Amino acid sequence: MAEVRRRLLRLLGVAVALTLLGAPVPAAAREAVAAPVTVPALSDWTPQKGSYRFGESTRLVAGSAAERRVAHTLADDLRSAGHGRVPVVRGAARAGDIVVGVRAGRAGALGAEGYELRAADRVLITGATEAGAFLGTRTLLQLLARGDRVPAGRTVDVPRFRERGVGVCACYVHISLPWLENLVREMAYHKLNHLLLELKVRSDAHPEANTWGYYTKDEIRRLVALGARYHVEIVPEINSPGHMDPWIENRPDLQLTDTDGVRQPARLDITRPEAFAYYTSLIDEYAEVFTSGSWHMGADEYMLGSDFARYPQILRYARQRYGADATPQDAFVDFVNRVHAYAAAKGKRLRIWNDGLTGANTVPVAADTTVEHWLGVPVGPGELRARGHALMNASYALYLIRGGFHSDTEGLYDQRWDPRSFEGERLPDARGITGAKISLWPDNGRGETENEVAVGLWPALRHLAQATWGDPHPDATYAGFTARAAAVGRAPGVRDLTVLPVTEGTHTLRTPGTSFTAEVRRTADGYATLRTAEGCLEVRGGKLTLNVPLEPGTLVTPRTCDEGDTLQRWEVRRVAGGFRLVNAVTRMAVGPADDGRLVQYPEDQRAPAVWRLTAT
Repeated sequence: MAEVRRRLLRLLGVAVALTLLGAPVPAAAREAVAAPVTVPALSDWTPQKGSYRFGESTRLVAGSAAERRVAHTLADDLRSAGHGRVPVVRGAARAGDIVVGVRAGRAGALGAEGYELRAADRVLITGATEAGAFLGTRTLLQLLARGDRVPAGRTVDVPRFRERGVGVCACYVHISLPWLENLVREMAYHKLNHLLLELKVRSDAHPEANTWGYYTKDEIRRLVALGARYHVEIVPEINSPGHMDPWIENRPDLQLTDTDGVRQPARLDITRPEAFAYYTSLIDEYAEVFTSGSWHMGADEYMLGSDFARYPQILRYARQRYGADATPQDAFVDFVNRVHAYAAAKGKRLRIWNDGLTGANTVPVAADTTVEHWLGVPVGPGELRARGHALMNASYALYLIRGGFHSDTEGLYDQRWDPRSFEGERLPDARGITGAKISLWPDNGRGETENEVAVGLWPALRHLAQATWGDPHPDATYAGFTARAAAVGRAPGVRDLTVLPVTEGTHTLRTPGTSFTAEVRRTADGYATLRTAEGCLEVRGGKLTLNVPLEPGTLVTPRTCDEGDTLQRWEVRRVAGGFRLVNAVTRMAVGPADDGRLVQYPEDQRAPAVWRLTAT
């Protein structure tokens, strides 16, 4: 019996062996067998005696080009996390080192993103791919978030789903680039790998579309490069053929026209060859800056119910192409399939939302189109899977809407939600399910600032990371899971966007052409209100989009101060020579017009004012 005990203790660890033998488990043994705290949690952890200690002599050992890329990113993140400068070296490892390995021969066990981590007198991180090794370094960063020691042990950690994402509509209400860069870092830290962005890039081919709400191509190149370094694929979306108003509001020739002659600036006329040529030209232009192998065309909410009846040209088009039994929705599917073929010829896989697939069509959607399922319609996820579509779970239950619905993360955790649970249907297995994503929408654009959105996002992000990578319920309670998330902290390199770089109080603000005196007060979300004798400065007037004045040139005037009004909140951004004032919601800078009145403008359309602040 003594020999049996010794063998069990060696093979299974102290706590497990004593439990099997019916003996009481000491507290120290229980702690030893528990996996160290990470998000996602480690479901496979074999403890060993002792611990690894990170110290001043630690080096990152990497040989191949892929290994060295991973090691250099880790070195930068260790420095950002306060661990000092760690050299990247070649050669033999010694005690205290961290060894990064990419071994293609391990693909059978580790797949495309799995990794093995061994901690003893040194740490060995091995992936079959560069992405796998990189994700292993994220675990190490989390283990070092609580000190310089890592318990000795081994894990083989492989994701359950290959797409683990966040979707962001930066399509109407602009979102700052630093905010998106923070999101990429947080996603990578928690092993999320897909950022799906509906957004507008400033167009050279179609300058008439360059109203506000766009990003420059250089900004997108910068974001895509960060995503590539952190193994987050950034998938672009231009929603079509509905929701096209950011692009065609100044192109009435492309707008769908109803029987009363009324043009619909949000709907592309899918019966016109010029409309298809216009849309595919945007795909080509986006390919200049996006490197993703996917193209998201949206395809949601083009027609609602019987709206097709108001556009008889769509039915005529469908019957001309597909015969007398064709339906108006066949014309819609025809547009989707033509975009699919165009994207495929460019080496990109098409993605669409599911709500347009109501079953009213006779023409099938190309089977290798990925469908992101967010809304319960007659054609459910099970039937879509049977037709050969890959499915991403984009359930409405995972949404966070500015000033509206927020995902009940605690409720989802307690229900043990995982990506098999779609709106209206739970599939019995995970076949054909690529993964899941959170979706951020600006339906009431002024309902929250982006800093407030971040507060609501982080719990949901960590929960989704857990549910798509491993066991969706690693802790007995949601409080236990949130404690786990708090323990691993924020990603290295994340910028604190809530810091006010000036002291609160009364200041005189001067820029060539004007000056005014205002009391600067920090808001709870890290912006500032500018309270003058006449009221608080606010963007007011002009055309509203999603309840936000997004037109360049809109006046900035004093209004009655209201702590809840996000349009009265300003980012005070330090720049060379002074400060820039940027509205927290419209993301446009304020400066004087030729007549001295204050107006907002995008920073690439008019040189932004530099303000000097003098405390009074």
